Amino acid sequence: MTAEITLFVNPTAGRGRGAHAAQPAASALRAAGFCVRTVLGADAGDALARLRTAVREGTGAVIAVGGDGVVSLALQALAGTLVPLGVVAVGTGNDFARTMGLPVREPAQAGRLAAEALKEGRVREIDLGRVAGAGAGAGGETWYGTVLCSGFDSRVNDRGNRMRLPAGRFKYDLAMLAELAAFRPFPYRITLDDGPVIETEATLVAVGNGSSYGGGMRICAGAVPDDGLFDIVVVGDCSRSTLLKVFPRVYKGTHLSHPKVTVHRAAKITLEAAGITAYADGEPLGPLPVTAACVPAALRLLV
Repeated sequence: MTAEITLFVNPTAGRGRGAHAAQPAASALRAAGFCVRTVLGADAGDALARLRTAVREGTGAVIAVGGDGVVSLALQALAGTLVPLGVVAVGTGNDFARTMGLPVREPAQAGRLAAEALKEGRVREIDLGRVAGAGAGAGGETWYGTVLCSGFDSRVNDRGNRMRLPAGRFKYDLAMLAELAAFRPFPYRITLDDGPVIETEATLVAVGNGSSYGGGMRICAGAVPDDGLFDIVVVGDCSRSTLLKVFPRVYKGTHLSHPKVTVHRAAKITLEAAGITAYADGEPLGPLPVTAACVPAALRLLV
């Protein structure tokens, strides 16, 4: 293990918490004897290019400081490599850290954990989702660690992202109310593991490598990130009133027992539906269709 560690920082994460969290995380790593190099960027593309350079040059590990967005960027550089990832989760949602049992909004503790894991070789190999389709990134693929979503939830994201006001999470609450007013199920074509096409009306389809999205909503509550399979949750053709009753149950994962909810397990899925955007790890991928494959042991995680 090389002694140089890369701190990959989103200074704007969590309304500025990322900038404040970098210092205690770096201090914990330096106290453990590591040389810390910080990588920022003018924008997401520049930050990712700088991180890929650090990985090519042989960094001993990457510690992502921020929320799920900076973790998502780190996955694009680290998937399929031997360089481990540590996470100092100080963003808004922090679903990757929640799923993996890592500290949330405790940067000093998270930094110490990463340093100890590096010293003691505590690494967990986890699966990642690899997405191909209209929204795939450079090289024709995008990697994700938690949930790929499509349908009602992605429509809410679309509407919220278009709204300039109000600021913060409140605009997504307003976006949800607006989408409920126009709510209707969507006609999907779903293919699991190259099997027959399933044609169905669905409110949403979530493809989980991890269990939660949206800051703790356990949409794929049974997902295990190192079993080589996705948990695919299909919420069927709900009425507006049924959706309003079922939705609050997602925070505890008890929605999975509702008769309108079906769970499949597969290593590969293709989703097709008109007018629907796919999101993964909270980031927009682009319009359906997309194909996602669960890639076993694609990431080495410091635990």
